[in-house]
Amino acid sequence: MSRPKRGDALSLTIDDLAFGGEGVGRADGYVVFVRGGVPGDRLRIRLVEARARFGRGTIEAIEAGSPDRVEAPCPYFGRCGGCRLQHLAYSAQLASKAKQVADCLERLGGLGSFEIRPIVPAPEIYGYRNKMEFTVAGTAGEPVIGLHEADRYDSVLDIERCLLQSDSLNALLDETRQDARARRLSIYDQRTGEGLLRFLMLREGRRTGEAMANIVTSAPEIATLAPLADRLRARVPGPVSVVVNVNSRKASVAVGTEEHLLAGRDHINESLGGLTFQVSANSFFQTNTVQAERLFGLVETACELTGGETVVDLYSGTGAISLLLARRCRWLYGIEVAATAVEDAVRNARANGIDNCTFLPGEVRQHLPALVRNGVKAEVVVADPPRAGFHPKALRALVSLAPARLVYVSCNPATLARDAADLTRAGYRLDWVQPVDMFPHTPHIEAIARLTRRG
Repeated sequence: MSRPKRGDALSLTIDDLAFGGEGVGRADGYVVFVRGGVPGDRLRIRLVEARARFGRGTIEAIEAGSPDRVEAPCPYFGRCGGCRLQHLAYSAQLASKAKQVADCLERLGGLGSFEIRPIVPAPEIYGYRNKMEFTVAGTAGEPVIGLHEADRYDSVLDIERCLLQSDSLNALLDETRQDARARRLSIYDQRTGEGLLRFLMLREGRRTGEAMANIVTSAPEIATLAPLADRLRARVPGPVSVVVNVNSRKASVAVGTEEHLLAGRDHINESLGGLTFQVSANSFFQTNTVQAERLFGLVETACELTGGETVVDLYSGTGAISLLLARRCRWLYGIEVAATAVEDAVRNARANGIDNCTFLPGEVRQHLPALVRNGVKAEVVVADPPRAGFHPKALRALVSLAPARLVYVSCNPATLARDAADLTRAGYRLDWVQPVDMFPHTPHIEAIARLTRRG
């Protein structure tokens, strides 16, 4: 049979999920990716892309729905670029994510015998996010404050209520929209560079009840925004901080070059694992507080600390893992490229009375070799690298450091498989891997891997 062409109508069964959450089916062996397809679906689809080895299709009809297909509760589902798996039963989401981790480690990493532990489900599958970033579009008097449409950066959906954030944050979202509409605040136009409002970033301390509205603007028009700050603080019962970040550049990012405090403090507090963390407008902090606490607990257990160890925390961020581990080791070194995150880590250590940490700002591939040259010995290393995984130079330095135990936290199973394979060739054994679902209804999956040095 000839290869299907763009525009062809096909009938196929979805038998898997790809990494981005698309359904995967086959028409006489030809692979087709279908957005919105659920494993077990029988679909009639229309090919919108036809390459030599695969195609992409859109659903024209569900001929027979999968038993795992459910009704998505969000009215924006299918158009919004955020949640892609609300139409898939949560148990099936978990099974698919666990399978993806195992497949990567076995296929891409070629790793031998190791234990895949059952995936850790999230206790809350809605309202779990403590941070959301919304884009402001539209015109004065008719603002649009929401999220980008799926696979589009030129269209923003006006989101009245996002199911992934709390009622308090949804109230702040609504109040911002009402004020911008009532006072006809100007909206930034990416093409002309004119207008004021650009983004609205909302944060919340899930354990403390504190909230923050970070209004990203093109100019420091503080007097214009002061009434909005008053309305936001009156709208929700808990403490609310309101800050303005000014981004006058063309770059469409919700980070400013200067910050102004309109109301409250310049940070909120969050509690995690018995420690208190100060979270500022542009700080990195795990966006699922409840599940992060469970993830960090698994990391702490995997380290098997007895109190006398030196620990190195690579890609340490604002120090959440570092400070939790510092309570159970002799000394800890944290390495993080973002200088502002290191400042947060130092501040958080001081606030919690922890004084056995050294935080180093800079690249892991530069600081880790320096620690080895300076004779630092570490029994345990924890690493939480970005999606790209370890830089080769950093991985070589890690092997030279030769810790007895390595706990690797990954947000990308493919790079975890690559790095774990390199480490096993360098003398380590992969003991077990624990998938953890941090972000229900999205394709993202975290995994913890524990490796020990052989001999």
